[in-house]
Amino acid sequence: FLYTVSRDGALCVWQCDTELDGLKPMPPKEARQKKNVKDDDGFLEEHKGEEIHGKANPNEQERREKVKYTRVAKYFFNKEGDFNNLTSAAYHKKTHLLVTGFASGIFHLHELPDFNLIHSLSISDQRIASISINSTGDWIAFGCSGLGQLLVWEWQSESYVLKQQGHFNSMVSLAYSPDGQYIVTGGEDGKVKVWNTSSSFCFVTFTDHSSGVTAVTFTSNGYVILSASLDGTVRAFDLHRYRNFRTFTSPRPSQFSCLAVDSSGEIVSAGSQDSFEIFIWSMQSGRLLDVLSGHEGPISSLSFNPMKCVLASGSWDKTVKLWDMLDSWRTKETLMLNSDVLVVAFRPDGKELAVASLNGQITFWDHENAVQVGSIEGRHDLQMGRKELDKITAKQSAKGKSFTTLCYSADGQSILAGGLSKFVCIYNVKEQILMKKFEISCNFSLDAMEEYLDRRKMTEFGSMALIDEGTGDEDGVAIPLPGVKTGDMSSRHFKPEIRVTCLRFSPTGRSWAATTTEGLLIYSLDAGLIFDPFELDIDVTPSNIRKKLHQKEYTMAIVMALKLNEKKLIQEVIEAIPGNEVDVVCSSLPDLYVEKVLEFLASAFEISCHLEFYLIWAHKLLMLHGQKLKTRSQKLLPMIQFLQKSIQRHFEDVSKLCEWNIYNIKYALAISQQRGVKRVAETSVDEDDLESSDSDYLMQEVHSDNFSS
Repeated sequence: FLYTVSRDGALCVWQCDTELDGLKPMPPKEARQKKNVKDDDGFLEEHKGEEIHGKANPNEQERREKVKYTRVAKYFFNKEGDFNNLTSAAYHKKTHLLVTGFASGIFHLHELPDFNLIHSLSISDQRIASISINSTGDWIAFGCSGLGQLLVWEWQSESYVLKQQGHFNSMVSLAYSPDGQYIVTGGEDGKVKVWNTSSSFCFVTFTDHSSGVTAVTFTSNGYVILSASLDGTVRAFDLHRYRNFRTFTSPRPSQFSCLAVDSSGEIVSAGSQDSFEIFIWSMQSGRLLDVLSGHEGPISSLSFNPMKCVLASGSWDKTVKLWDMLDSWRTKETLMLNSDVLVVAFRPDGKELAVASLNGQITFWDHENAVQVGSIEGRHDLQMGRKELDKITAKQSAKGKSFTTLCYSADGQSILAGGLSKFVCIYNVKEQILMKKFEISCNFSLDAMEEYLDRRKMTEFGSMALIDEGTGDEDGVAIPLPGVKTGDMSSRHFKPEIRVTCLRFSPTGRSWAATTTEGLLIYSLDAGLIFDPFELDIDVTPSNIRKKLHQKEYTMAIVMALKLNEKKLIQEVIEAIPGNEVDVVCSSLPDLYVEKVLEFLASAFEISCHLEFYLIWAHKLLMLHGQKLKTRSQKLLPMIQFLQKSIQRHFEDVSKLCEWNIYNIKYALAISQQRGVKRVAETSVDEDDLESSDSDYLMQEVHSDNFSS
């Protein structure tokens, strides 16, 4: 059978007149052409001298070689009088299961060839764009492009396996948690979403804002998320209970465009784009502490110094002001620039301030002395594309473009910059040179992707995009005004423009994230490193390393393995060292290699099952070398945070198991007491100090009763 479905909701069943065994593979095109020439020559030779009229009938052999399908049935998905466009379909051959999706968000499950309806359910109010069935036929995946939904449905038990939804409109801002495990994003749809960096899934969505979210951030403890919105509120969300526990507002309604929180997590500040003021609140009490005035234009960016009680604010009035929190929020310094300030960012050590302005420059300042220490001319690195409705070239258009988001790397040596372009640039701060450019998208369905317009879309009257055939007006298509970011969504053909709205480096220093028109993108800095030798010499070979290991020269073996810097070999050496020798090896390890071992342990925690063994290593190294590591804390901070992230993830997993075990023990105690078990009645058992023999006995008691109570 052959099944065909049409957009009007019809299914046709076709039967083939040839069995599968009788089907022959089609010969190549060249072989078919040669055969046709040979047949034509033979036919002309046979009928030489005769006059041939019309088209010759194909012979019986040709007729037999063709496969014929006959329609045996036709079914309709829609009821009489009801019209619903069919938008997607998938068929599972083994189970004869046909899944069809419709424009109204309804999907049908039918068993073929009898067209028996199994399920008919609605999963959304948007069209189902794509459907896929897994190999066993148990799970069905649905994609709704309108809402950014992904659903995996287990049709036999009628339950969701997975349910994910992105932001309805584009994302505007993002922030990493202090341990790098989570990312929070805010979108124009007013939603705040929290994502797990390991699984890439969103696990909680906050929908309290009534307008677009402009900025999000984590507090230093990592359990509170703050978000600013155009609805005039700054909200604080608790990641323990998943609720909005604090709402900050201004005396007069204001649209907040930026947000910052100090390193203690106690002071919250937000900048207004209509009243040109900065509002300061207390996280503890929720009260408004102060209103900072002085800027003469909308506040574009705020940033707290990580090490000092200083707030930097950038504005469209071409100034950056530094406010001292300890001196009653007085203006400490005012930095004058040549153009409107778009974004400010402090270096992680707090000693340098980066400022991006409207003229495309990134300037670096020693804010203590109010002296500019460097600048980068980044306008040419943006490489703007030409939009469909642009009447000037991309090269001319780039003269008015600039970076709209900045972020220092975890070590402060590099800076990321992005804006209205498909490129993200990473610069070396000290040398002030471009190190690398990342292309975030190759999707040509987005606007401003190509530097030159496609010649196929050009006519003698100009670009086809500038000609609206549906209107009779002489003006044609309305050109968007300068500064419009989203375009006219009411137009017949709407193409979102490619842009980078926010960039953030992970505190671990191993990855960075970007919110773009394409969505949330995460780039890893070390995914491509396979072989990176460290102080390698001629005697460092795998055979010599294993020889030292066999001779029980553990310190020498681990140093040689770290020099070779091959991950599997380092793992082999460390896991071959007995547990009672770890203390001796750690104490005799040179300082240069302690950092390397800790870095390896951090990555090994993510994949290894030897949790206790690696925890012993981490504990011994930090206890023995902690004081020396502290002197280089700024440089080692990303590595320590990565180690903390790995251990924290295991801690959360194990704590869940422990909570379940305590519940089981409590349950066993309750049952045993009800049944008058002598062993428990006579012995006072503390649930925290319960011995393994007692717990085993109690659990046997529980299982023997089959939880009958």
